[in-house]
Amino acid sequence: MMVRMTIAALFMVGSAPALAAPADPLHSPMWEHHAARLFGKDSIVFDDRVAVHIPEIAENQRVFPVTVDARALPNVRRIVLFADLNPIPVAVDYAPTRAQPFLATRIKLDQRTPVRAAVQTQDGIWHVGGSWIDAAGGGCSAPPVSRVKGDWADHLGEVRGAQWLEKAGETRLRLTFRHPMDTGLVENIPAYNIERLTVRDASGKSLGEMQIFGSVAEDPAFTVVVKATGPIAFEARDSAGLEFPGKVGA
Repeated sequence: MMVRMTIAALFMVGSAPALAAPADPLHSPMWEHHAARLFGKDSIVFDDRVAVHIPEIAENQRVFPVTVDARALPNVRRIVLFADLNPIPVAVDYAPTRAQPFLATRIKLDQRTPVRAAVQTQDGIWHVGGSWIDAAGGGCSAPPVSRVKGDWADHLGEVRGAQWLEKAGETRLRLTFRHPMDTGLVENIPAYNIERLTVRDASGKSLGEMQIFGSVAEDPAFTVVVKATGPIAFEARDSAGLEFPGKVGA
């Protein structure tokens, strides 16, 4: 089992003073707070090699696509995707165990906010990229569509998967889960979300592991590039303890 400090643990760090965070080029009012909580005493640099691809306009604040591509960086061990001004800032904490430092998913936006990726390399340095996005707001505090329709339980845990050969020895994998991804910010609807996803090769070795939070969009989709070919297995678990295992490929 991979041992690493989770986001939850990082939020408990407080015994030693953190290094002063570098000045934020986006001038976010929450930057210093998040830098102290997420990165502790680690070094932080703003780095154009962390490419965060987002639309210019948030057409739907409940389903906002984000792609993080840090393949220009060597020896990546962790990717944290977060939105500064969301009530649940962190969306995904991804350890690309045997995968490229690439992640595409969809998140909720509660207001105008910077959307960032923090990528940690093996030397412990965090490389940060991102930009502001305008959003109408309410993405985290509106009920999921499946809750409004009332059919969420009929489709809970359904999974669609596909894979494509990226290049020799690598596979692009896309997984989509039916799940309401409740934030707990809607009256009378408690928090309920997929919280873990592990991808494995045919021999059972981990290719990548994610910690997932309620700010990921309803019916979450994840695209990664793993260093493996052939059948790929996955195991997801939600905050109620339900498990959603499966396999993609022959």
